[in-house]
Parts: sequence; C-alpha cells; structure tokens
Amino acid sequence: MIRDARVLRAGFVPREVEHRDAEVNHLSSVLEPIVNGKPADTAIVTGPSGTGKTCISKFVTERLRGEVLDVETTYVNCWRNYTRFRTLYQVLDDLGQTIDIHRQSTPHDELVDRLQQYDGPRTVIILDEVDQLEDPGILYDLHSLEQFALVCIANTEQELFSRVDDRLVSRLRSSEHVRMDKYHDEQLYDILHARTKWGLDDDVITDTQLYQIADAAAGDARLAIGILRTAASIADRENHGRISDEMLLDAADDARAQIRQTSLDSLTPHQQAVY
Repeated sequence: MIRDARVLRAGFVPREVEHRDAEVNHLSSVLEPIVNGKPADTAIVTGPSGTGKTCISKFVTERLRGEVLDVETTYVNCWRNYTRFRTLYQVLDDLGQTIDIHRQSTPHDELVDRLQQYDGPRTVIILDEVDQLEDPGILYDLHSLEQFALVCIANTEQELFSRVDDRLVSRLRSSEHVRMDKYHDEQLYDILHARTKWGLDDDVITDTQLYQIADAAAGDARLAIGILRTAASIADRENHGRISDEMLLDAADDARAQIRQTSLDSLTPHQQAVY
C-alpha cells in the first residue's frame, strides 16, 4: 500500500510546492543577491502552524543550492537548540567548523568569532521557531555578518518582536516579510492528492476521503498529512487494500495526539515546568 513512506512525512520537501507560488517567488527574490555574491536581506517568514513555513524555506534554499555552486544552507530548530551556544554550535557544525570546539568549555563569544572568520561560501541560515530563542540577541550577531543570510520563521511577528530589544526591532521591521495564511480545503486536497499520488498505491483512498481529511485538518497541512500517514499505516499494518472511513476517524485522533506529544517533547525545561 505504501509506495514511498518519505512522501508521507510532514518534513518531506516535495519537488513542487502546491499553492505557494507567490510566497516562493517572494522569498526567492529576497535571497537572489546571493547568486551574485552579494549580501541578502533578512527574511521573516510567518504564519499559523501547518501553513508550510518550514517547507517553503527549505524548498527555496535547496533550489538556490541547485542553481549556485558556492552557496550553503543550514537549518536550526530553535525550539530544540534554544540556547545561544546550541544555536551557534549547530550552524558551525553544519559548516564543518566544530572539530576543536568543546561543548563544555568553549566560550560563546569564540563561536561568534568563528562565524566572523568563516571564509567559505555564502550561507543561508534558517532559524525555525526563532521566537523560542533563549537569547534573541544572537539575531543581532548573525544579522551583522554579511556572509550569512537569515531566514527567521515564527508564528507571528509580534511573538518575535516582543522578545528583542529596540535596536534589533528596527532592523527586523525593515526586513522582508513573507506571510502565509491557512490553506483552504481545496488547497489541502491538492496537497494530499499529490502526496497520495507519489506515496501510496493507486485506489487506496477516495477523493471524498481526501476532502474529509482536509476538512478535519482545518487549514493545517501538517495535521492533514499526519492523518493521511496514520491512516495508511493502520491499513498497511492490518493488511487492508484500502483506507476505510473508520480508519480515518482513528487516524485523526492519533495524528492530533502525536502532534501534541511532539510539541510537549520539544518544550524547554522551563516551559515544561510551567506546563
């Protein structure tokens, strides 16, 4: 039943992105100066959960790497790497610059110095869940380094701006803002149909069921794909040739629970204590 499990993963970046042409073009134009070896503006990508912020950012940067040889990208999930050290270390590690860095004894300032001295290809740094940074001042440090272009992902601009000082707020407000809205049911159907085409065998699920998933997901593509993935997993595990409506109901509850648990597992120790 499952032809390609990768396609059903929420983090999978497809070859073509559905219903985000304007946002893709906008972010591509922001990063275009890198093609000519020039500094690029910081991009702030915002929108509710499941609107494709991470997917679009990765899609655009990977396409950029496909067009330009001397461009690198690095992705940092700031919810997991929420401290200043972890964020800087992740960037340097992706650039192959952490061989002699000791996690316990290396000062934070030395990591910034390493980035300042970096003379490799221009690099796009994607900071996902950027509003979760313990020390937002790191954005000021990275923003000042011309060899790096920042793509900052957050649910809302307010969540980001409320945690940084005035000197950085003014810079961020002048950055390029790529805003994403929730998907409509028709758009979610198209996304699910594409995933089904590449990820599942033929005639495993009906168009009506895909619309049911879209309706249940209420504009959240991550949840919609999660429901599809879970339903397919149930049918595959039970050796059924098709996904039934009952499986969809069970899958919807399971997918919501999985997303909720993933969010809880991603909380910082302080956030877990508050929760």
